[in-house]
Amino acid sequence: MSHTIAEKILSAHSGKKEVYPGEFIEANVDIALGNDITAPLAIAEFKKAGFKKVFDNNRIVLVPDHFAPAKDLRSANQCKILADFAKEHGIVNYFEVGQMGIEHVLLPEKGLVLPGDLVIGADSHTCTYGALGCYSTGVGSTDLARSFVDGKVWLKVPGTIKFIFKGKLNKWVGGKDLILFTIGKIGVDGALYKIMEFTGPVIRKLGMDDRLTMSNMAIEAGARAGIIEPDGITKKYISKFKARKPVFYVSDKDAHYDRVYEWDITGLEPQVACPHLPSNVKPAGELSDIKVDQVVIGSCTNGRISDLRIAAKILKRRKVSPGLKLIVFPGTQKIYLDAVKEGLAGIFVKAGGVFSTPTCGPCLGGHMGILTEGETCIATTNRNFIGRMGSPKSFVYLSSPAVAAASVITGRITHPGEI
Repeated sequence: MSHTIAEKILSAHSGKKEVYPGEFIEANVDIALGNDITAPLAIAEFKKAGFKKVFDNNRIVLVPDHFAPAKDLRSANQCKILADFAKEHGIVNYFEVGQMGIEHVLLPEKGLVLPGDLVIGADSHTCTYGALGCYSTGVGSTDLARSFVDGKVWLKVPGTIKFIFKGKLNKWVGGKDLILFTIGKIGVDGALYKIMEFTGPVIRKLGMDDRLTMSNMAIEAGARAGIIEPDGITKKYISKFKARKPVFYVSDKDAHYDRVYEWDITGLEPQVACPHLPSNVKPAGELSDIKVDQVVIGSCTNGRISDLRIAAKILKRRKVSPGLKLIVFPGTQKIYLDAVKEGLAGIFVKAGGVFSTPTCGPCLGGHMGILTEGETCIATTNRNFIGRMGSPKSFVYLSSPAVAAASVITGRITHPGEI
């Protein structure tokens, strides 16, 4: 019987010869991830049930990133719960402020997630790591608590939808535009409880940062995971990590897919998701009359060094439009330092922006960039639901770093080719 990448990974981790969509399985996890919002709930359940020992202190990852650095007493207490649990159980991969980053940027950077892995995290954007050729999915905090105990998770095997991208990418068009285009085509429930498998000539030429961006937003189409077949680019990316041996799975040529979409994206313009859904997508050039008050560049979607390089290239020797706020969030401390060394941080600050320590910050309406009533923001984040970034009467547009950087110069949503 032929199978997809996801089915092969899930069968290997459940000790079964084969698994099929719709089947319920119990599987061994390679990494169990929690953050300062979700892990305290899991820790509380772990203690409530009377457990005294975690299954493996190397396989649990705790990252305080959503409200860190702590914005108030409540968030400080949440972070302390992680710190205390990590100390009590000798959690190797606990990352405090100064070492931490936005979790879904940090884990690939550290080599903690690898091809062939089964990764769960109590955060919906855990699907990011599928870009490396692993099965990675979000779970609830109680599922995370259970995995702390025995390293297992109970899953329903999803079906898979294949997305084939052909053609040639225009200048300023990358992974963010491809995933926004895709969500615009199929809708926010177009891959509900499915796996999105991205493939085709365009995907094979994408760098890892762009691939991570695409897999990150699979959840915005309702998917459980967004997977890309590992290849030479993947092998080069993970070549410096020796802690565990990766397994490179590929889908069989005659594997079954629930649906197959095939698009020629030649001529595709930079895409923007308009309020209040990631599926409300239009070309950037059609939105030039939309004025903005704030621009956010960063997050687990577009906070990597290549994203900052693109934004800095556009902003170099230019200024933020009067009255606008530019906030830039590198994904990790390493990216922060690289941006400083390369002069990118200086470009953002000289332009009139703020260059912040890594944090999820404004993406979830947490802190460091909350919108008030009537304000409009264009952001490189992943969600633009009502009230996502603050007031329910604010407006969030989603774009690539190129569009965001161009827009902060003009004060309106702008195609980067106009700059």
